[in-house]
Amino acid sequence: MRSMVKTATLVILGIVSLGMAFVPRAAAQCAFPGLNATTAGPSQAFESEARVAPASVTENSEAQGSRGRIMGFWKVKFVSERTPGIPDGTVVDNGFAQWHSDGTEIMNSSRAPATGSFCLGVYEKSGPSSYDLNHFALSFDPAGNFVGPAQIREQVTLDRKADRYDGTFTIDQYDASGNPIAHITGKVHGTRISVDTPIADVL
Repeated sequence: MRSMVKTATLVILGIVSLGMAFVPRAAAQCAFPGLNATTAGPSQAFESEARVAPASVTENSEAQGSRGRIMGFWKVKFVSERTPGIPDGTVVDNGFAQWHSDGTEIMNSSRAPATGSFCLGVYEKSGPSSYDLNHFALSFDPAGNFVGPAQIREQVTLDRKADRYDGTFTIDQYDASGNPIAHITGKVHGTRISVDTPIADVL
């Protein structure tokens, strides 16, 4: 029991310390909240869907079906809000996400790859421009020991041009037996990446 409490404390303290260290930067890269004390959050892009420009996504949304407007490559940022132990406004992850036409999603976190930097998820449309996402990650400590699974949920809404989305997220970290050891809440923001996006926009 003490080891679980210690792990949970390291999760929270690691997120806060790493997040605060990067807050002054506009595009902070930091540890992902749902995993461990040295981690960061979700999704690597696959280019099969990434060449859809914002204008064409909007114009063809009906033809592409219910998932058409969210499909593509996104820069995503997770910002803590109302999480005990983490100041509001702390960037807890700043990674990449790819939303696919078949209702699946993948994210590449800014956390260290050795600790488990990928999350895999599924999503469905919940409103005219809104989507619910459920995805999971496998977390490891820096020594390579399995911590447990993390569940990340998002509820997001696209803007009119479908080149940005905003919403809320929750991250729940569990130990290997499924016991909860950390819970983080906040706001998530996504900016679409097109074939014309410069590197400065994703730093």
